[in-house]
Amino acid sequence: MRLIVARCSAQYSGRLDTFLPEALRLLMFKEDGSVLIHADAGGYKPLNWMTPPTVIEQTGDLPTRIVVRKHAGKTEDRLEITLAEVLSDVSHDMGAPDSDAALNKDGVEAHLQELLAEQPHHCGEGLRLVRREWPTDIGPVDLMCRDADDEWVAVEIKRTATIESVEQITRYMERLKADPQFATCRAVLAAQSIKPQARVLAQSRGIACVEVDLAVLRGEREPELRLFAA
Repeated sequence: MRLIVARCSAQYSGRLDTFLPEALRLLMFKEDGSVLIHADAGGYKPLNWMTPPTVIEQTGDLPTRIVVRKHAGKTEDRLEITLAEVLSDVSHDMGAPDSDAALNKDGVEAHLQELLAEQPHHCGEGLRLVRREWPTDIGPVDLMCRDADDEWVAVEIKRTATIESVEQITRYMERLKADPQFATCRAVLAAQSIKPQARVLAQSRGIACVEVDLAVLRGEREPELRLFAA
């Protein structure tokens, strides 16, 4: 991560146009391509930001110009930052991009994710893991897998799945399907328990629901045998 404290101005153009006059600000450039401009007021929310994937270009000595570009459909978002004075410019190695992903979950959900990453077939027959914490511009999908037909499958893991869980994976699917390679991707909601309302909403949206047993995943007991009518 690169952190710059500088007297700067910023011009954004894209879906709308905005301008930040010259002032002292904190600029954050994250390894995933995120760019944020903060002031020393206003709480946690940045004054302006760009989400990944982005292209970042820097030219010239002072005044230095940093241009951040991102394709958004048929248009391009563009953030142009002009540095008039730099007080600090430091970079830090924050480790692997997904090294602290489990901090976004409670202990049970993090453990479920680890176990299901090792045994993805519990989320659907023939699934094989491609990557944990697959990034999107609104947050990571817990598991991205491929099925026996080599089609993409996105898996969201919860301890207890609620309507909000369904909304969350729906948002992820909208972002994924904006990319043609994921046009046929399907979704699975895996949880220890799934609320009835969540199951109804998920099924109405074509999202498969799978209840998983933590003890079975840990190998502490055998899965129950089920009989199916012919």
